Order: sequence, then C-alpha cells, then structure tokens
Amino acid sequence: MENTRPHPLVIVKLGDTHAVLRERRGDFENWIAAGLDSQTLPIVVIDPRRGDMLPAPDSIAGAVLTGSHAMVSHREPWSERTAEWLAQLVAHNTPVLGICYGHQLLAHALGGEAGDHPQGIEIGTVTVALDEAAATDPLLRDLPPEFPAHVVHLQSALRLPEGAVRLAGNAHEPVQAFRVGESAWGVQFHPEFDAETMRGYIHMLADNLKAGGADPAALRESVGDTDTAAALLGRFARIAEARQVPA
Repeated sequence: MENTRPHPLVIVKLGDTHAVLRERRGDFENWIAAGLDSQTLPIVVIDPRRGDMLPAPDSIAGAVLTGSHAMVSHREPWSERTAEWLAQLVAHNTPVLGICYGHQLLAHALGGEAGDHPQGIEIGTVTVALDEAAATDPLLRDLPPEFPAHVVHLQSALRLPEGAVRLAGNAHEPVQAFRVGESAWGVQFHPEFDAETMRGYIHMLADNLKAGGADPAALRESVGDTDTAAALLGRFARIAEARQVPA
C-alpha cells in the first residue's frame, strides 16, 4: 500500500513584527501557526524576501500569507513574484488566506488595486460587520453578524478583483474580508493578534498616532478580546485539512 504523506500547510512570511515584540513574543508566523493548530498537516514557513522557492500549487494543502510593514503599492520584486504565485494558487483552487498585507496582495495579484487608505491609519480593536454573502461562505458562515477584531494598516484593498465577493467591512474599511474563487480569502484584520500584541503595536506607533491627532492611551484602553476573529485561523486549517482527506 502506498504511503502518502499529507501536503504541508505553508505560512508565507512577508514581513517581521517590531523587534521588541519579536524578542518577547515571537513573530507573525509563530502566532499564525499557533492559531492554525493543525494536528494532521505539517506547517512549513517560507520567506520569499530571502529568495525561498514558492511551491507548486498542487504540492501544498494551503497557504497563509502574513502581514508586513512593507507596502504592496511599492511593488517590491519579492512581492510581485509572490503575487504571480498567488494567482496560480487561486486558479488551482488551493486554499489561501491573506492577512493584512497578504489580503491586499491577493487583491492586487488578481487584478484589483491596493494602496493608501484615503482616511489614513486604522488601528486598535474595531468592530467588523459581516455582509449577507458571509452567511453561505465556507470560512465565515455561522459567525456573529458583528465581532471585534484587531487592526493596524495604512493601505487597503481599494478595488477588489473582478468576481470577488465582499464578505465584511466597517465604517473605516469597506473591505475587511473578501473571497475570490472557491477557496481564497483575504482579511484586512489580524486574527493572529491577541490583546497584548495589539497594545504593543499601539505603543510602538504612539508618537505617530499623537502627531495624527489620535490618543494612544484611549486606544490601548479600548483593546479587547477577539476570540471570533482568532477562530478564523483554525477554521481555515480545517478547510485545508478536509481537502487532504482521500476520497
């Protein structure tokens, strides 16, 4: 009998968190891997910024793209290469979850547009409201119509690709989540952030926030738990796992 090993669930590392947070709490890929909590799929981290090979779409169970302090609109070569690969994954129906930068890159990769949000930064714990389409979406269905989520972003998916389905938004950010194809999702918020990480980001950006008229102390006070948003990582892993079960 042939011994077939499951394909890996790949975390595509597109950026690093602040050094102080990284030394104390780990980095994006560590938080995402903990949230995925896959018991059946090996988890592999690749970093296209350092030239890591992007695997063939049929050789992986799924891909999660991390956030980044870079900007999609800068069109860095490693980012554009990853965008081309993302389009291949979507065409192959390989499960994809793009987070923040990954969300924007997914939109860009398929013909949408990513760029500076006209109202500037969105940061802290915000309310995300589901659209009607989320009721039948494989990743978001059965979630509460509104839930809190952690965010920090200057850029957004300003225009979705043709055929994409908007799934969630809020007053500041019209596209907090979308799906394209059968199994590729982007979320502007950070399901991998916990409250301590969110407060850390507010602290790191306090001077810039003050200069923009925001109150970092009030933002830190308003940070709360985001269990519903965090659960999306595990939900995505279950979708990837189900694709690996032999027929």
